[in-house]
Amino acid sequence: MGNPVMYFEIVGKDAPKVRAFFAEAFGWKIGDLGPGPGLPDYTQVDTATGAGINGGIGSSPEGYDGHVTFYIHVDDVAATLDAVEKCGGTRMMGPDPIPGGMVIALFRDPAGNTIGLVSGGAA
Repeated sequence: MGNPVMYFEIVGKDAPKVRAFFAEAFGWKIGDLGPGPGLPDYTQVDTATGAGINGGIGSSPEGYDGHVTFYIHVDDVAATLDAVEKCGGTRMMGPDPIPGGMVIALFRDPAGNTIGLVSGGAA
């Protein structure tokens, strides 16, 4: 069985500006502010198409430029992080539980790209 991409995330220094850009340029519906995975300024994003995946936009913490990434659904985030490290990836954070019974983590692939993992929730 494969592992689908189920969520995207855009994290940067000026989240309000990024949210406004995507809302205006693409018609995305921006949700109310709420805590994200370690980010106080985070909103859920509905791409308003009924197709594809939805995501979130938040402000990066001090000292971090941010990232644009996607989250891969896996059965076990901790075990997948172990496999990622054995294959040459680098753990960035997690596994961390988030509201709704899900668990997330971030890693860098061998090229330095930030990629997320998530378990729980509907794949």
